[in-house]
Amino acid sequence: MQVLFLHQNFPGQFRHLAKALSQDPQHTLVAIGQQQAPGLPGVRLIRYQPKRAPAKTTHRYVLPLEAGILAGQAVAEHLIKLQQQGFTPDVVIAHPGWGESLFVKDIFPHARLIHFCEWFYHAEGADIGFDPAYLVTLDDRARIRSKNALHLLALDACDIGIAPTQWQKSRFPDEYQAKIQVIHEGIDTDQAKPDADASFTLPDGRVLTTQDKVITYVARNLEPYRGFPQFIRALAQLQQQRSDFHTLIVGGDDVSYGSKPKDAPNWREKMLAEVQLDPSRTHFLGKLPYQQYLKVLQVSTAHVYLTYPFVLSWSLLEAMSAGCCVVASDTAPVREVIRDGENGYLTDFFDQTALVNKLAAALADSSHVQSVRVNARNKVVDEFSIQIGNTKWIQAIEKK
Repeated sequence: MQVLFLHQNFPGQFRHLAKALSQDPQHTLVAIGQQQAPGLPGVRLIRYQPKRAPAKTTHRYVLPLEAGILAGQAVAEHLIKLQQQGFTPDVVIAHPGWGESLFVKDIFPHARLIHFCEWFYHAEGADIGFDPAYLVTLDDRARIRSKNALHLLALDACDIGIAPTQWQKSRFPDEYQAKIQVIHEGIDTDQAKPDADASFTLPDGRVLTTQDKVITYVARNLEPYRGFPQFIRALAQLQQQRSDFHTLIVGGDDVSYGSKPKDAPNWREKMLAEVQLDPSRTHFLGKLPYQQYLKVLQVSTAHVYLTYPFVLSWSLLEAMSAGCCVVASDTAPVREVIRDGENGYLTDFFDQTALVNKLAAALADSSHVQSVRVNARNKVVDEFSIQIGNTKWIQAIEKK
């Protein structure tokens, strides 16, 4: 089988699937991505670059669509070259969010086109407008509606779509629901696992182990979408109540979702100006290499995961797989993964006192907390492993 992957940051969400397919000599794999794409051993990677940026005179609502068309055209040129070289994909697996797959069906009309359906934008009922601190204007609503143009073209063109969670699938229009299956790509449960002997060395040389009380928080970037302000406020309150724990905070100072604060360089500095934290027990670690990040999870006594109703983070599943006691926001799609008191604890996203109380209970490290840890790992191993994700993906690819 000839398989083509399209993802500007290949392999992205296709890492585990592409690796599995590349190990079968019956498959020929090609990927197309942008210059920054990491690539993957065993997969030929073709890098593309749009010929220009969207025009400065383009209406800002239309900028994402024009950028997508430019990306689609650049990819189309490489598709034609592949066709001329004799490569005719049986299957094209694409993340359509950047427009790279727009013209696949015009060049390879018989290829099975599978789109990764990560997110469809709404001005109500999901991330936008969830936090009352950030008002939604008519301009926001119009921009968000226009932003879905690329996604609607992608939904119409694809043969099937794959969404990682039921929640993410539910965001897409009813007219396309029958096209979309729910398959999570999976996480590496063999790497993200409990380790009673784990330790983490702080920048000042101090060493934390599983015998210490440690609260952990992880996000790609520290920002409101992942509840960073709510976490910091709760942490300040908890530090005033007790002095027997350290806090490890992993994440950068950029913005993955939403926008930067208007009155500070980043959300970390903004929150540090608002609340007083004990610097000797609060450790901002920035972005860590993967193995160091796993050590953070493995020494965790209580792990905080807060999110708007939005895309589910890999870090939540990795924390559960590592046996963390997770205290998470009672939001979609977290509810698909965590049952309160069974394999984690749920709390209202905006209830600071409730979060503090849940963390205090987790720090007690009782026998019930230990059962929650075991159940958390079992949940991920049973439903979200790489092996399960690959099996379901391959079934979707091969189904005619």
